[in-house]
Amino acid sequence: MNLQIDLSDELYRRYVQTLHIGLATERHYYSALHRFQRFVDTRSLSDPMSQAALTAWLKAMSAELALDRIVDYARKLDGFFSWLVDRGQLATNPWAELRGQYGQRLAPIVRALLSSNLTETLDALRPIPSFGSHLGPAMQQHLAYKQALGFRYERETTRLRSFDRYLQSRPGACQQPLHILVQEYAEQGPTPESKFERLQSGHHLARGLKRHDPSIVVPKLDPLMVQEVVRQRRRPYIYSTDEIQKLFATARAYPSPHAPLRPLMLYTALALAYGAGLRLSELVHLTMGDVDLDAGTLDIHQSKFFKSRRLPLTASVLAALQRYLAARCDAGAATQSAAALLWNEQKSHGYKEVTLEMLLTSVIRRAGLKPATGRVGPRLHDVRHTFVCHRMLAWYETGVDVQSRLPYLATYLGHKDIHSTLVYLTVTRDLLQQANERFRALGARVFQAHGGGDLCR
Repeated sequence: MNLQIDLSDELYRRYVQTLHIGLATERHYYSALHRFQRFVDTRSLSDPMSQAALTAWLKAMSAELALDRIVDYARKLDGFFSWLVDRGQLATNPWAELRGQYGQRLAPIVRALLSSNLTETLDALRPIPSFGSHLGPAMQQHLAYKQALGFRYERETTRLRSFDRYLQSRPGACQQPLHILVQEYAEQGPTPESKFERLQSGHHLARGLKRHDPSIVVPKLDPLMVQEVVRQRRRPYIYSTDEIQKLFATARAYPSPHAPLRPLMLYTALALAYGAGLRLSELVHLTMGDVDLDAGTLDIHQSKFFKSRRLPLTASVLAALQRYLAARCDAGAATQSAAALLWNEQKSHGYKEVTLEMLLTSVIRRAGLKPATGRVGPRLHDVRHTFVCHRMLAWYETGVDVQSRLPYLATYLGHKDIHSTLVYLTVTRDLLQQANERFRALGARVFQAHGGGDLCR
């Protein structure tokens, strides 16, 4: 039997303590765990952890609870079982096995177990095999070739995996030429940008396969489609200095009663994003070993374009880091060199990228700079654009030769070349004014050098 432990209040208490949650949430966990315990105690089950036993438990709850509450209880039991597996008190987590067979989302599995046609409903949830179409092996070979050349190709892998799923669901796909399939797939894109991305991925794939089969037709990229995609892309938002200060103040006052370190963590993340121009992915991958307060530097490892770099930090960013590290130590966070710098005290590990982005986006909304809902308004990545524009403006104001500094800025940002940096150079009114003033001063000197004073008479 999989279950070889005594379900007790003491065991539940030890598990719930690891979650670092509030009293109200603790009561929900105890309710779910006690429901399962009562079910096991009142049934003569050969294996309480079997799919049949879990199905019976779900159906017993369905007589008195709504579906969303049942799903919530199942998730809590799933977490408890995973904890027992990690402690060696449980051989396997039955929920994890179900998720492995039928997809990682628990809610559809619970609905399937409660349905009248259990077998058919579960089979419909089975994930489509990755690269299982007739072109799947060719796609994998194309990706392996690109990665062997030094490209990460992570985004392209995701796009081709989506194209492969389309091919598996399209009847007669193996009888159609590649360029026709690419055109069909691109036409089903919901937006001009998605249509272009699908066509672009198919274009690159066809070019790669054409090396081995010259008969393959490469689908053409429509210049008009490219222009439309560029036209519809959101322009970067450049925060003003006052708006940046408002973001900092909002982060420091962020409501977080169950995670006291979080407001200062959000403030520090924004300080690094604005003061050092870091990407979101670079923020979440920072470790304690990357910070050298004595040298005043921060190490970034293997970020976009396979770039690693050591960044000198300003005094204000270093001061923010010092305050955060002191509070982080007081919170009992891990101090090993490999431990995440931005610490999630509720989970006892670093933040995931999606979680940190959600929290920082919430800061932007709370600061009144972004609507309460929707994908409009300033974004987190615009803080990086703002870093570039404000740095350029500071150089102009101090009389620095901006052109000569651009290669250094590209290196600091982790770009592969200066052309990537130029994308960030959004022309603002202040930048335009500074550039015009410098041009006016230069023009005046040239004019005077050529006797312009006589011409004015």
